[in-house]
This record gives sequence, structure tokens and C-alpha cells, in this order.
Amino acid sequence: MTILAENPIKTVVHPSQVQQKVIASLNRRHRKEAWFRRTGLLAVLISLSLVALLFINIFSKGLPAFWQSAITLEIYFDPQIIKIPAKPEQAADESDNDFRQRYLDWQTQVGFVNFNRLITDSLQKILPDASKHRRDLGRIVTSGERFALRDMVIADPSIIGQTRSLHLLTDANIDVWLKGNIDRSLPDAQQQLSPKMREWIDKLSAEGVIQNRFSLALFMNPDSRSSLASAGLAGAFMGSFYMMLVVILLAVPMGVAAAIYLEEFAPRNKLTDLVEVNINNLAAVPSIVFGLLGASVLIGWFNLPMSAPIVGGLVLSLMTLPTVIIATRSTLKAIPPSIRQAALGLGASKMQAIFHHVLPLAIPGILTGAILGVAQALGETAPLLLIGMKSFVASIPASPFEQASALPVQIYLWQGNELRNFFEARTSAAIIVLLLMMISLNGLAIWLRKKYEKRW
Repeated sequence: MTILAENPIKTVVHPSQVQQKVIASLNRRHRKEAWFRRTGLLAVLISLSLVALLFINIFSKGLPAFWQSAITLEIYFDPQIIKIPAKPEQAADESDNDFRQRYLDWQTQVGFVNFNRLITDSLQKILPDASKHRRDLGRIVTSGERFALRDMVIADPSIIGQTRSLHLLTDANIDVWLKGNIDRSLPDAQQQLSPKMREWIDKLSAEGVIQNRFSLALFMNPDSRSSLASAGLAGAFMGSFYMMLVVILLAVPMGVAAAIYLEEFAPRNKLTDLVEVNINNLAAVPSIVFGLLGASVLIGWFNLPMSAPIVGGLVLSLMTLPTVIIATRSTLKAIPPSIRQAALGLGASKMQAIFHHVLPLAIPGILTGAILGVAQALGETAPLLLIGMKSFVASIPASPFEQASALPVQIYLWQGNELRNFFEARTSAAIIVLLLMMISLNGLAIWLRKKYEKRW
């Protein structure tokens, strides 16, 4: 008997027309979602690439400026050249004003000393064949270094008659020549240095007498037009410091106080609505408008000194105030209402509920908003140009009421300097300093937010 195997019958179920439409719709949606994710990822990658390209460009140009060519010389403080009286000392019966006048007169006499001759004599010892080219010899060291020698004598007159080994900055054109920022194949008529000077510089560089050293002058000196190699950021840094101090002391407490009142105590009526609308509008006003306001009101009406950090700080405070208010109000809104209700339910007054319970929880957000507002003010340039801070200031301000520059304005001034092949790198170095300060402030804001953040 033969038994036939049973063949199973497979049933194919065809989706209905409605199911087919649903499947097609899901496929389209999934394709669109995948396309959107890929587009978003591509946009992020492009943005990061552009930011990376910007940073690479700035750092590649600016980092070499932190090192500057300097020549090592044995400077003999010749008593035959430095003929000055002894440093004055205050007598017991002498008034402070009389002593100050005698001391200023003594400093003036020190200033008349020909310190360039000390440098030239030291250079001639290492370049014996330069006796007929003393004028070119004196151009090797930047002119500002004679003031460094003067300050050494003022600080310690006993140095007269001694020999000190010093690292002195070379001229800006020499720094450009050694770093290769100028085409060496150009004819002599287009070179900034004479053929003899170029020969000396290459010889001293090969012998190690001239070397690239970390430039403290970039951070310790103010701006300079007579000695370009000595130009630094100290004056602009102090100007920005005083302005940020004014912003922190005015904009931050006023903004936080205004936000607390508007969010927690102010009645809801048309007046407060008008105030809130105007605060939001002020946050969107271009910064140059605040500069016009400062120039016309603070300088024109109140006769505050032009190009002073106090004016810049007041202008930046007006600009930062809406940002601090908006950030603080957003932080207060994020605090759960249950915190307030629990405090009030336990018998606390509204003032106690706000200042003892709500405000401590809002401190991380308030600090973050305040620091971000200060960082934004630190990088502003347009309002400072309108209040005269673009003027050349060759000194470090001792108070907010003295003339000063600011870091963004210093970058603007250096960018337009005629010695492009030297100040292009200098400008990028100043941008690096400003970026690091702003990144540090933003990093501080993130750290404070994480450190004091409380979850409920």
C-alpha cells in the first residue's frame, strides 16, 4: 500500500487597499524622518567644520605672535653716560609735596640720559664691523627698550657701573624678516631693512644671539606707535576690566532686583505689561544705538570724560540689563509653584518665601544669565567706538575715569595698522586672548550652574 504525503497548502494574504496606503504612508514618513536626521547631522557637521576652520585660522596666525624675536646683550650701565645725581630721599622736615617734586625732577634728569648709546655700544661689541653703520645698528633694538633701561635705573640706581645680561626686543621689521612674513627675494628698494642690517640679523640669528622668546611685552605693555614691537594689550585689558567691573556692580544687581520684583511682586496690569514689552524690545536693540545714547547723554549732557571706562561700563550696563532681567525671570518661572505654596502654607510671609526658598534655588540660573550677559558685553565693539574709545592711549589706566581702550577696540585698531605683516599676527593673538576670556566666562557659568543646581 502506497501512502501519499500530504502537501501543505500555503495561504498568501494580500493586504487590503487601506493597509497598502497605510504602509506607503509609513514608508514615506520614515524616509522623511531619515532624510531630516541626515540633514540635521549634516548641518551640525558643517557648523562645527566652519567653527573649527575659524579657530584653526585664528590660532595658526595668532600663536606665532606670542613669541617674539629678542636679542641678548651685555649692557654696561656706563657712569660716563648716566651722569645723574643720587636718588633723592625724603628729609625728616620735608613735606610730601616738596619731596615728590624733587623726585619728579630727578626722574626727568634720568629721562634725558642717552640710553640708546648703551644699547649701541653693546651691539658694537658683537658686531665689530658696524662702527661705520651706527645708525643702522641703533635700529636693531626697538626704540621702546630704552625706557626699560631707564626704568631699571630709576628702580635701582646702584645698577650704574654694572653689566647686566638682558633680552631686548628687536625691531618689528626684524621680527617680520626672521619669521619669513616678508618675501626675501624682493629688491632692496622694497625691503624695510637695509642689506647690511639683513646680513647682521641673519648672522646673529644663526649664532643664537637673536632668538624667539615668549613675549611678555604683549601682556605687560600698553599700545605704542613709536615702538611697534613693544605694543601690548595691558592698557586695553585694564580698560575692559574696569568696564566689566562697572557692569557687574550696576547691571547685575539692578537686573536681578528688577526681575524679582516683576516676576514675584508686581501686579499684573497694563503698566507692567508695557514694561515687560519694552524690556524684551531693549534686548533686541542693536548695540550701536546704546553707543549713540552714551555719546549724547553721558558725554554730552553729564560731561563724563570721553574714552573712559566709566562711560563704557555705563553704556554696556544699559545693554546688558535686559539680558540679565530676562534670564533671571526665566529662572524664577522654572521654580515649581509648590515651593512657594509650601512656604506660605507653613506661615512664611511672601518676602520670606521668595528670599529664603525660591531665590536660593534660582541662584544657579541667575549666575549663569549674569555671567553670559557680562561675556556678551566683553566682546562688544560698536558702542565703544561711538564714545571715543578708539582713540590711541599709550598708558595703562589707573582708574575707571582715565582714558583707556578695550580689547575689542584694540583688535580693531591693530587690524588697520599699516605694518600688516607684523600686526596681522598681533591682531589674531589679541583675538585669542579675548576668545579665551569669553570661553572662560562661559565655562564658569556652566560650572556654577552644575555646582549649585538643585533638583526637586
